[in-house]
Formats: sequence, C-alpha cells, structure tokens
Amino acid sequence: MRAVIPYKKTGAKSRLSPVLSLREREEFVELMLNSVLESLRGAGIEKIDIISPSIYVHEDLRLRVIIDEADLNETLNAYLGKAREPVLIIMADLPLLSATHIREIVATEKDICIVPGKGGGTNLIYIKDPSRFQVRYYGSSFLTHCAIAESEGQSLEVYDSLLASTDIDEPEDLVELLVHGKGPAREYIDRKFNFEISRGRVKLDPV
Repeated sequence: MRAVIPYKKTGAKSRLSPVLSLREREEFVELMLNSVLESLRGAGIEKIDIISPSIYVHEDLRLRVIIDEADLNETLNAYLGKAREPVLIIMADLPLLSATHIREIVATEKDICIVPGKGGGTNLIYIKDPSRFQVRYYGSSFLTHCAIAESEGQSLEVYDSLLASTDIDEPEDLVELLVHGKGPAREYIDRKFNFEISRGRVKLDPV
C-alpha cells in the first residue's frame, strides 16, 4: 500500500494567523508533517508520497514529492486513478495521530475506512481499491465520502477516535495539542503559550 499526504507549507494555516506569524506557521506545519511521517513509519508504511502545490523539498529522501498546482480533488483523483495498490490519504495536520491508529485503520475488514475530522471534514481515508473511489473534499466531506462509498457499493468503516479526528486549523485546536500531544510539534507550541484555566476549560495565553 501507499500513503499520500496533501501538504502546503508556503503561506500555511492562515486561520492560525491571530496567534502565529507566517514564519511560525510554516515551521509549525513542518513539525506536524514530520509527526505524521513518524507515525506512518512506526506503522510499517514505507511508501509515502507528498502532494504539494508548490516546490517542496524534505530532508527524508525516501519520500516521493509530487508537485501539482491543480485543485486538491482533481489532484487526488488523478493519483487514485493511477494507483495499483491500496491507498491511505492522510492529512498533514494530525500531530495527535499515532502508529497504533494507523495500524488499526489499515487493518479494517471493510473496503473503505474513513476518519472524520472536526466540523464534518475528512482526516484519513483508507481505500483498498482506488479504481472504485473518488474523493470530494471541502465542506461536509465526511458525509460526502460516506455517500460515495455507499453509491459505489463499497463496505465502510468509520474509525472513531478523538486523537485521530483532531486536526489543527484554528487557535482553539492548539489547546488539544497541548493537553493530549507530545513530541516536537507540541513542544513548539508549548514554548509560545501558557495554559489558562477559566470556568473549567483550558485556554491559550501567549508566553
């Protein structure tokens, strides 16, 4: 099987701009990507592709980087159309994801395994037969992907996990990383924010 990671570093994560500068966001997304790569390697997945809309070079020379400026859906569907083995599509902003999560996802007995993200998005999709599936990200993509699997007559498992479903897009998402995370991405944010507990909830307070 192969894993493919859509990844954008240049100008990344604009919704985090209220709390992180452009340089900080670009450093942070690289740390999150490295966390995802570590989890994939820990799960025994060695064939990993990164799809980027702009020139990107990673220090891990085992990675194959595919530069494609097209729409995400168009790019991924073209990728699936050429695949000859199972594919795991995994987002790059999942620093709480572990190798155990990945092993459990790809061990599914179903044709498709989907990990929903917050707000109805899709964090991971494991597709055993890529020729029978096309993605449609944006909006409530989780429900859309479930409907696509059903329309194609493919069996579906929904993988329910708080940590695997936590993608980092908004400033409040950083709280989940500080509470549940570990490793360089968590340490990076920990250096920049303190915990502030108010009315039973944890909030961020810049250092």
